Amino acid sequence: MFKDFYTQHGDTVIISAEQASRFAKGVAGDYNPIHNPDARRFCVPGDLLFALVLERFGLSQHMEFYFLSMVGADTPLMFSQAASGDIHVVDEAGKRYLEVVRSGATTFDGTAVDAFTRCYVAFSGKNFPHYLKPLMEAHGVMFNPKRPLVIYHSMSFTLERLDGFAPDLALSRSSLEVQGKRADALLEFAIESAGKPVGVGSKKLVVSGLCDYDAGEMDAIVDEFYRLKAAWETA
Repeated sequence: MFKDFYTQHGDTVIISAEQASRFAKGVAGDYNPIHNPDARRFCVPGDLLFALVLERFGLSQHMEFYFLSMVGADTPLMFSQAASGDIHVVDEAGKRYLEVVRSGATTFDGTAVDAFTRCYVAFSGKNFPHYLKPLMEAHGVMFNPKRPLVIYHSMSFTLERLDGFAPDLALSRSSLEVQGKRADALLEFAIESAGKPVGVGSKKLVVSGLCDYDAGEMDAIVDEFYRLKAAWETA
């Protein structure tokens, strides 16, 4: 499903900056400059790690993803499953980047797994400006326009069933908890299949370096987002 976005070297997976950037823009619709190959603080999209976990270990009814560290380009990664069923993504030194806890039935049906992965990633890629901008504006805060930093903290979901699965995700509720110079954003979503509810989930983001909301600065950032989007789509 996503073999174009990584290279397998023995037991390790290596994701280049170009592969990661192409996934972010082409699959997730995520134009965060931190995923640009030439970014000073480049990191692999968490949603690409999410996609590779589901590709390798299947889709379970309940899954919790904890993103522990940012992955740099060309970092050799190992995906492993413990006896408990928990999944770990680590580098060759044992540093953990992602932990996954899961329970319930699991499907390896390629169509269902791919559909859910792409559906979630498309939803997740809309963090900014679609979900975060109105939240920040409502609370009168924003990230530092010179060094915008939004970190993927965790996500989880619960599915009632996995059979006959044609998922669709939609934002159901969003909230922002401001704590000094940082804020926790919670994006809750409903999962439907053929128009019927089949599950729920949520995603947590950490917004760092908060400052007072500036409409002009924010408009410039949003304009740049859509400029990058247009440039990608017409390339």
